Amino acid sequence: MAGGIFNRLFYYLFFVYLASSFAGLQVFVRGRLLLSSKPHPDDAAATARWLVSQNSWGILSTISSDFGGAPFGNVVSFSDGPPGKGRGTPYFYLTTLDPTARYAISDERASFTLSEYPIGTCGKIDPENPTCAKITLIGKLRQVEPNSKEAEFAKTSLFSKHAEMKKWPKDHDFRFYKLVIENIFLIDWFGGPKPLTVDQYLHFKLNEFTSMK
Repeated sequence: MAGGIFNRLFYYLFFVYLASSFAGLQVFVRGRLLLSSKPHPDDAAATARWLVSQNSWGILSTISSDFGGAPFGNVVSFSDGPPGKGRGTPYFYLTTLDPTARYAISDERASFTLSEYPIGTCGKIDPENPTCAKITLIGKLRQVEPNSKEAEFAKTSLFSKHAEMKKWPKDHDFRFYKLVIENIFLIDWFGGPKPLTVDQYLHFKLNEFTSMK
C-alpha cells in the first residue's frame, strides 16, 4: 500500500514538473519560484534579462573616496520591475549613510554584478564555471528624479520584491537610485564574453524568453 501511495505521489510531482517546464512560466528551484525557464546560452539578450529579472541582490561597486579611489563593492538589494514586468534597469533603495550612495555623489561610475548561482539553477557546479551565468552591468549610478513617474515605478518595483523596505527608518533619508547602463559583460557558456549591446538588452521583451535545450 505504501508503495502505491509513493508511486502516485511520484507521478503527480512528475506531472507538475512537466507542466511547469512546458509552460515555461513557473518552475520551483530550491523552494524558490522562477517566473521563466533559463534561456538558451546562445541567446545573450534573453540570458542577461533573465539573470536580472530573477535575482534580488547583487554586488554594486562604486569608486571609493575614502580609500584613494579603490573600487568598493557592496551587497545591495535591487529590482528591475514588478514580477514579470521588468525593464532591465536595476533600481536601488539607498541612503548616503551607507558608502555606496555617498561615493556616487562625487563619482557616478559604477558596476553591478549578478550571478546565476543564487537563483539555484547552476546545480552542483562551481559559481566560477562558465556555464553558471554571470553578468556585470557598467554605467552611472544616479538618483531617480523625486516625485516622478520613474520614482513611482522604482518604488513599486522594489517594494513588491523587498517588502521589508517599506519599514526602513524614515530618518535615514533613503532614496531611489538606478544604474544607467553603458556597457554589459556577460558570461553564460565557454568561449568568453557574449557580444551584447545595451540597446539589444533593454529592448528585449520578457515574453520572448526561450527555454534551455
